[in-house]
Amino acid sequence: MAASEVPGVADMAGGFAGGISEVLSGKKNLSKGIKVDVTDKSTKIDVNIIVEYGARIPEVAFEIQKRVKKSVESMTGLGVEEVNVHVQGVSTSREDRKNAKKEEVKEVEKKAQDKEAEKKVEDKKAGAKKSTSTKSAEKKTTNKTTKK
Repeated sequence: MAASEVPGVADMAGGFAGGISEVLSGKKNLSKGIKVDVTDKSTKIDVNIIVEYGARIPEVAFEIQKRVKKSVESMTGLGVEEVNVHVQGVSTSREDRKNAKKEEVKEVEKKAQDKEAEKKVEDKKAGAKKSTSTKSAEKKTTNKTTKK
């Protein structure tokens, strides 16, 4: 469960037999895509996933490792030595592409807003310099007229 809830995971990748049993029984197989090897001293876990199109795979994999290790250790008390994440595919469904495109648009909009804010700051600085130079020019002009 911990792995399938990570943002960027489209689905857990299971074998052919697991897929058939899931279809026939109508029940979701919660162990789909997970292999656990328990020894006396350690636990090794392999997680097989399908990532969403546009997801950053290293970030998704790290989050899965963190969540799975924490969940297993807290529920069982066993020490987890390894959590290996295997990417079996990339989901390119329209919904995934739409979400990825929305994320790209958000990033571009944020960059544009940041640039706009920087430009406003630069304009304010330039305006402040201009007004001080205008005031000093006005003083020079006033000084010249009063000396006559």
